[in-house]
Amino acid sequence: MPALVPFEEVTHLFADFEHTAFRLETRHGYATDRAGERFQAFMRGVDPQPEPDHPWNVNVRAKTAVGARFSRVRIVDEPPTDGQRFLMATAAGNVDAGEDIRILTRAEAERLELPDYDLWLFDSRTMVRMHIDDTDTTIGVEVIEDEAQVLAACRARDAARAAAIPTAEVWAQVRSSV
Repeated sequence: MPALVPFEEVTHLFADFEHTAFRLETRHGYATDRAGERFQAFMRGVDPQPEPDHPWNVNVRAKTAVGARFSRVRIVDEPPTDGQRFLMATAAGNVDAGEDIRILTRAEAERLELPDYDLWLFDSRTMVRMHIDDTDTTIGVEVIEDEAQVLAACRARDAARAAAIPTAEVWAQVRSSV
């Protein structure tokens, strides 16, 4: 196993990047979401309300105001899991802050041969590969600056973004089928 560092040791990258921050989400759900009150309320049928003052959204607005770009592609199953539905339901607040969030089916991700792990890619120079255990808990991250691995992540990002659909479109279809 590669040397892992706690996620908290890389959070400075979200403020320090200059141009682009991209996330690939591959999981069926995340333990941190399931442990939260918003998720529990969502499972009881309560629509999650946007959180414009959440530190994440405050940072996204600050970075996008100076021309930086946040984007992510979420890989979802057909039908989406509860965790994936929750992420689609909460995406509007992130999008309102300036983040571009798109959806790609797992079948399409496999066809495109995308990585099967979560990652962040900063300025097409630094990749943060997230290591997540079987309970969907992040156990650490690996900071990668190797040019070949970063280039592969850039290619995956470009393929994923080109094939993905805006979250609002997918969520409208999913929501109408529930």
